[in-house]
Amino acid sequence: MMTESLVVAEVFGPTWQGEGPSIGRRCGFVRLGRCNLACTWCDTPYTWDWERYDPAKELHRRLVTEVVSDLDAMAIDMLVISGGEPLLQQSHLPPLLAAAVERGWRVEVETAGTIAPTEAVATIDQFNVSPKLASSGNQRDRRYKPDVLRAFEATGRAAFKFVAISEADLDEIAMMVGECSLSDVWVMPEGTDAATVTERARALAPAVLDRGWNLTTRLHVLLWGDRRGV
Repeated sequence: MMTESLVVAEVFGPTWQGEGPSIGRRCGFVRLGRCNLACTWCDTPYTWDWERYDPAKELHRRLVTEVVSDLDAMAIDMLVISGGEPLLQQSHLPPLLAAAVERGWRVEVETAGTIAPTEAVATIDQFNVSPKLASSGNQRDRRYKPDVLRAFEATGRAAFKFVAISEADLDEIAMMVGECSLSDVWVMPEGTDAATVTERARALAPAVLDRGWNLTTRLHVLLWGDRRGV
């Protein structure tokens, strides 16, 4: 743990989990750098889009001890590891996860569901898996990995959170849910301002309810819009 490091975009908190099953729960965030996808509506492009951002300014290699020290100062009981795509660095996560276990922190990981979890992340309490739809702008073979989604489902610790722009996206979600036998399904409206999130949530709500799925808003966007580090 003294020598392990991670490529980090930002560490912030205390704040609240803004999305999914644990929405509103107090936590600290570790946002890791780099991503293997390129969503057109991505709200954290500074973690991977080097045509628009400078990686030398946005990403920093930090010792796990430093990251844990930042988190200790937040007096949290839950850690969210996000990105980018955090599972690109899963082989380097065990020291951070061990520190979380030692402190009794719940740990959630936000992932796009294109990289299967390994034993390195076996102690994670919940995977918030967000498979990308055609509306993300990614090619299908890059964004949709059925065997990986089934591997997450098999852990018994995964919630599947789909970002939807309109009701038309729900048929694609249904295809993925059926093909991969996904059990804990959440739909979240895309948007980086409160008005867009609210409008899309209202438009999606009836059809999501009819399909028997869960609906989540984006608490941090409703509170702070597109601000970073909150």
